[in-house]
Amino acid sequence: MCSISRAALCAALGLAVSAPASHAHAVLERKEASPNAAYRGVVQIMHGCDGQPTTRVSVTIPEGVTGAKPMPKAGWQITTARGAYAKPYPSFHGTVSEGVKKITWSGGELPDDQVDEFTFLARVSDAFGPGATIYFPVEQDCATGGYRWSEVPVEGQKSADLQSPAPAVRVVAAAEQGSSSIPAARTGHLAIDTPWLRATPGGAKVAGGYVRITNTGSQPDRLTGASMALAGRGEIHTMSMEGGVMKMAPVVGGLAIKPGETVELKPGGLHLMFLDLTGAPKVGEPVRGTLTFERAGAVPVTFSVAPIGAQAPTATGGGHQHH
Repeated sequence: MCSISRAALCAALGLAVSAPASHAHAVLERKEASPNAAYRGVVQIMHGCDGQPTTRVSVTIPEGVTGAKPMPKAGWQITTARGAYAKPYPSFHGTVSEGVKKITWSGGELPDDQVDEFTFLARVSDAFGPGATIYFPVEQDCATGGYRWSEVPVEGQKSADLQSPAPAVRVVAAAEQGSSSIPAARTGHLAIDTPWLRATPGGAKVAGGYVRITNTGSQPDRLTGASMALAGRGEIHTMSMEGGVMKMAPVVGGLAIKPGETVELKPGGLHLMFLDLTGAPKVGEPVRGTLTFERAGAVPVTFSVAPIGAQAPTATGGGHQHH
């Protein structure tokens, strides 16, 4: 186990653990969706309220997005508000005229110095065509105070110009979604979704890597190692905050992935640590690498590169890989 000062680790990994409200928003991890298709919304809460923990998160489901269902979250209670749609919409099982309009997670506590995700599934109807933007207003309440991430830009205005922008999703044709990624492939019963890295400043010796892995088979597997072209070696690490100190430790013996289980390596938790860098990962320049599993063996992947301090892969650099 190694203890690393918060400032030192932030410099090494570009981890934004504290920022003013105007610069660290509630965001959606997946920034693209297609008409007449399922959408997995992952609301990421980046900070609390002036040091106070977040105790309630609520997302409004806009008109034209149907069949919304929240994903259970340990330690939090879920409530939904239903209502009639402005018109009937086609669904996976016929036509629907009403559904969930708002989802609320409450009763938990997310410390100010940690990030977390609140997930729902829904269907984007044909009310939105390619090129449209869908806005999902989010309410965030803390022990004291709160934020309303609900502003929607008017014509000619950008979300970046707003103080409290609502998380947004760009609608693209199904053929375009993830078009910048490597063509889909599959190895055994493992699905490897969106491997990505954070860009690093010149001279940095470590880089953080992230990926979502699903075991669709009936046998367990184990992630035992990782490598990439710009690093001398790679390790699997855990990360946690204890008493204002970032603590990080290698995962001894590899990371187990049970049948039917999805394991996500993401900022602030389990992650890949690439050490002894020989070059700096740069935004928009994919990096070849390998994930090594106990049963599946060595699986080639391509990491997209997001900006320094990013909490999720960029819309243009992500896409989905299934191996």
